[in-house]
Order: sequence, then structure tokens, then C-alpha cells
Amino acid sequence: MPAAAPATPVWLVATPGVLLLDLAAMAEPLRLANKFAGAKTFELQMAGPAGAIQSSLPVQLAGLGELPGSLGGSRENPAWVVLSGTTSDVPASQRNAAEGATVDWLKTVVAPALSARTARLWTVCSGALLAARAGLLNGRQCTTHHELVDQLKKNHPAAEVQENRIFVIDGPVATSAGITAGIDLALAAIGERCGQAVASQVARDMVVYWRRAGGDPQLSPLLDHRNHLHPAVHRAQDAILADPTADWDVENMAAAAHVSSRHLRRLFQDNAGLNPLAYVHSVRVGLAKQALARGASVEEAASQAGFGSAQQMRRAWKGMESSLPRAAKAAAKRG
Repeated sequence: MPAAAPATPVWLVATPGVLLLDLAAMAEPLRLANKFAGAKTFELQMAGPAGAIQSSLPVQLAGLGELPGSLGGSRENPAWVVLSGTTSDVPASQRNAAEGATVDWLKTVVAPALSARTARLWTVCSGALLAARAGLLNGRQCTTHHELVDQLKKNHPAAEVQENRIFVIDGPVATSAGITAGIDLALAAIGERCGQAVASQVARDMVVYWRRAGGDPQLSPLLDHRNHLHPAVHRAQDAILADPTADWDVENMAAAAHVSSRHLRRLFQDNAGLNPLAYVHSVRVGLAKQALARGASVEEAASQAGFGSAQQMRRAWKGMESSLPRAAKAAAKRG
């Protein structure tokens, strides 16, 4: 029996004034991912510049570990570092030294690990400002809370700040907008690490669904048409997401949903807003777009997404997208 894959070390870093909703926005989805993945995928650890800090609410966080000298990641399984936002309501006398120590740690421990590809960085809200102070956003596309975008641009001109974005992923560094945008970032992270079916289960358990601002990349089309609560439709969608390249005719989907084919057609239309086969095509077109963005040829993207041929993919694509696959590939190269 093969050994279980090692859990990803996740360092949830808290500094004085930490916004508890920022912290939970990343931490809770990762905790739930462990549940739905069927194995401990994430090793969650809390750390900070002090053992106890004042949070954004009238409660202290205590029992924090020290900022580690080694993150414990590898190229095959990079460690994750999560920086949450803070409130300025906490006096500067409590924040300045702690933030300075955290920035120093980011420079001396996290930056080399990012360069070595043994770590990834995720920031929520004003956590991007700490990352920028450590030089970790230089030359990278990034975002932050809309009220802090101008500050980030002014103080850190080397950062390529993007406005009106829910989150931005640039290599090993990911940044998100304010507060609950951390949930969207966490779902993207889970989809990448555990698979999109697990991300979908986490989203359903939290009763949240991914949002996308105008320019956001389609990081997971696999949560489209999931904003409903019907268990049979979700069962069919979960089965498709778990193996999107399988032979998904209506009969196989109905078997996965434990309903008749006729009933499934009606349920899909009433709850997901499209018929079952159109849903399969939407998932596969989304997967093909991801493959093209990673550099795959049109033929490779069609195969990876589960289409029988590039021609079949083009037919499905034409019904859902205004541009052609090759145009999407060219746009991905430019972006």
C-alpha cells in the first residue's frame, strides 16, 4: 500500500490587530478540506511575533507559536504562509515592533523559500502590505483591499497592483482583496492542491460560492452552476468534477445522482439553469481554458478536458465563448 502524501505545512501568521474574519477566511476552508479530502492534507499551525496578541475584537489570541526558522516545505510539497489583514484600531505602540519583526522574518525566511520554490505565500486584505514591505511583491501582480490599493501603489511602486480584483495569483505569491475575499482565495488554493471536487464540497459546506470580478481569471469554472441546494444535482455534479473526462451521458449522470434520467433533466434545468450535457460541456470547456493558459496546444487541451477531439471541443466552445480556443491561448500568453 503506497504511503500517504505528506501534509502541506500551513503557517497562519497573526500580528497585533489581526482581523479574525481574515484569519478564518483562509483557515476554516483549509480545515474543512482535510475533512473532505479524506486525509490530513493541511497541517495548520498558528504563529506570530509574540505568544499572545490583541485581535480586531475584544479578545486575545494566545498560544501562538514562534515564527519558524524553517518552514518545512519542499519543491514537491511547498509550505504555505498565510498573512492576514489587521485593523489600525490597535495602538501603533503594539503594532510597530511586531510588524517589523514579521517583515524581517519574511525577508530572511520566507523570501529564500519562495525563491527556492519550497514555499508559497497567500495574503488577505492588508496582509499584502506586510508582504510588500518585505519586497515579496516586487515585479508581481497583486491586489489588496480597495481602500488600500492607492497606498500599496504609492509606497511600493515595484509591485504591479491590480484594482477591482478579488484575488490575484502570480507564481508562488497570491493576494486577495478585503475580508471575505480570503474565502475565494482559499477555495482556489484548495482546488489547486486537493482537486476541484474537494473545493466544491468545501464551498457547499460553507454555503458560499466563488465570485469573480471583471478581470479575474477563470480559475475554477467547476463551481459554476452550483448556486443551488438540490442534493441530487450536487451528487451528479460532484461525480462529474471528480472525473470530468469520463463518459458522462445522461444515464451515467442519473446513476450517480440516484434518480431517473428524465427526472435528472428536469432537476438540472430547474436548479442549475441548463441541461445535464450542457453542464458537462461547460466543465470541459473550462478545463480546456485552464490547459490552454498553462501552455497546452488546442489538441492537448481538448484531450485533457475530456473531449473526443479538438473539433468536438470547438463545437462546444462556440456555444459558450465569444472567442475561439486559439484566441484564448494567445490572450493567456499576453496576460
